[in-house]
Amino acid sequence: MGEPGSTKFQTDLRRHLRDSDVERNLVMLICELAEASKYIINSIRTGDLGVAGTSNLYGEDQLALDVLSDRIMQKRLKNSGVVASVVSEETDEIICFECEDGPCYSVAYDPLDGSSLVDVNLAVGTIISIHRGNNLLQKGRDQVAALYILYGPRTTLVYSVGDGVHEFAMNHLMEYTLTRENITIDNSGGIYSPGGQRNLYTSGTEKYVLSLEESGHKLRYSGGFVPDINQLLMKGKGVFFYPHLQGRPQGKLRMLYELNPMAFLVEHAGGAASNGCKPILDIEPSGIEMCSPVFIGSSKDVAAAEEFISAE
Repeated sequence: MGEPGSTKFQTDLRRHLRDSDVERNLVMLICELAEASKYIINSIRTGDLGVAGTSNLYGEDQLALDVLSDRIMQKRLKNSGVVASVVSEETDEIICFECEDGPCYSVAYDPLDGSSLVDVNLAVGTIISIHRGNNLLQKGRDQVAALYILYGPRTTLVYSVGDGVHEFAMNHLMEYTLTRENITIDNSGGIYSPGGQRNLYTSGTEKYVLSLEESGHKLRYSGGFVPDINQLLMKGKGVFFYPHLQGRPQGKLRMLYELNPMAFLVEHAGGAASNGCKPILDIEPSGIEMCSPVFIGSSKDVAAAEEFISAE
């Protein structure tokens, strides 16, 4: 990481992408997503916190901020000219655009993950997965880039194109400048973030939690996927999980919009992500609505989860 005041510390997002030899259209796309986040953060600060009167694909009530954030993202992606198709957690179908000049990309995104936390002023975020071409139903391993934007005390953007994981912070001019480069996660960590009702955990997951507690792991859970994954990456250790539950074997988190991009980032930081049996990035998505259990973070902690799950 560059020292404060150095030229490297002041590197902006576009320059960092270009210096990393990212192809021109992908640079354009990631910078367009960064621009969209500026409008989303303004909506969070000033927008309507009520319900929109509609529901998403999963039967969940949509908040007005969910709908507005989705419209912002969709408009920016359509106008970029480099996107062939998009799908959002807030829509029930893949939307195709005219891509003017290849290479073209497909984007899956959650425009405002954790939006129900806004009204109590907790951190939320945007999660984005990018594939080459117009097929969104690919394995996560085939992503060309993934990123998230965290709207917290600071607004930060974390991205990877497969050659490291890098963090940028929004400055007073609403520009993203480099703050951390080549972020890594230790093999094991001292924190854990457990999602889901513990009384619905299966025996393997319950034994896994007890083992974490016995080894001194401290519980650190915000209720938001983006801030919890950001915590693991910035602290460089720990594990997050939202497991298979009794009566809900598929878990809760969505493969395309949440798990694939976060697994891509965590793996490229040296961590791991699993459904309890196999790597998240190796799972073939069955549809845009697919959910999966997840154990993600320090590689040894994830491997331990797989051992406990296999012994159920």
